[in-house]
Amino acid sequence: MNLLNRIRNFIHWESSPKPDVKLLPEIYTHLKAFRLPLILTVITMMIGSIGFVVIDDFALMDAIYQTGITFTTVGFGEIAPVSDAGRIFTITLIISGFAVFTSAIGILVSELNRGNIVAILKERRMLYNIARLKKHFVVCYHNDYTLEVTKQLKKNHIPFVVIDPREEIHAWAEEHNYPTYLKAEPHAELTMLKAHLASAKGLITLSDSMSDNIAIIASVRLFEKEHFLPRPYYVISSAESISDVEKLKKLGADTVVSPTKLTAQRVSAMAARPDMENLLEEFLYQSDNPLDMEEIVVPKYSWAVLKKLKETHIRQITNTSVIGITKKDGKFLSMPKGDVLITSECILLIIGTQKDINITKDLLRQRDKPKELKFV
Repeated sequence: MNLLNRIRNFIHWESSPKPDVKLLPEIYTHLKAFRLPLILTVITMMIGSIGFVVIDDFALMDAIYQTGITFTTVGFGEIAPVSDAGRIFTITLIISGFAVFTSAIGILVSELNRGNIVAILKERRMLYNIARLKKHFVVCYHNDYTLEVTKQLKKNHIPFVVIDPREEIHAWAEEHNYPTYLKAEPHAELTMLKAHLASAKGLITLSDSMSDNIAIIASVRLFEKEHFLPRPYYVISSAESISDVEKLKKLGADTVVSPTKLTAQRVSAMAARPDMENLLEEFLYQSDNPLDMEEIVVPKYSWAVLKKLKETHIRQITNTSVIGITKKDGKFLSMPKGDVLITSECILLIIGTQKDINITKDLLRQRDKPKELKFV
């Protein structure tokens, strides 16, 4: 076993992750109807074997073989001469076997028509696909917003799972090409286990019902505490009114989007500056655009704390630009000059390629002054 583990470690072999929820017990409940035909099959084989031994003095293995080919009506014939009493017994055995097989086929057809076993097997295969996901988003409820969100997630190669309790989710998933989905109540703990929420990056709930969004946010935050997860989920929700936005944020949502407010802001921006109409689509929302924009929190222990922006030489080292700084008190400075002081836990708004932004993150997380500053 130690040698096998060494070989696995050497070739970086990783076993396929398994889902947190096992569905085999659910399949077993639907197989209970097959117990009676199986019991009758065993009893018939036992009676047939004993009958051939007693009536025609067959050897035990010959009796079992003769019973099997007779019971299954394969038509191989008699392996040894059979008396008249044995032939009557054989006819009875054939009729009994036919009755048992007929009942078993009837039960099988009935279960397949119900679709329970097939549905469980499909869901089991889906759970194994979901278990392979890492840093994915769980998107709750199918609607027009979900369609647009999942399109953007696909373009940016971000994995996701769509959850909806309605039966139509199977048709919707096939129509809109959802790679992973679940038919379940999104706020249930069992659903969160099936969605492999433990390895997810966050959750998106865009239900038209305010109560659904509240239930999901509360359930996710409770799930975090009960399972002692190392980091909180990033929860995104939607709300129509401003008061609902504040309520959802107090309940635990990190970001709450108001479609009414966003539409008003977009229309007013287009009215004020028509030439900037497609700025967001061309800059932020295009997946093939090499530039990206991200906020980076400066840790308390960072070497850059209490240094002027020009002293960090972030642009020269990482090829990114700081276009905004949010102070700890919430004050935002746009296009900061080099003399602006970087304080503890302030947020830098960085623009650049995703690779360079990641380098900037690593740079600001260092405790000691980076060696790169010597060469700038």
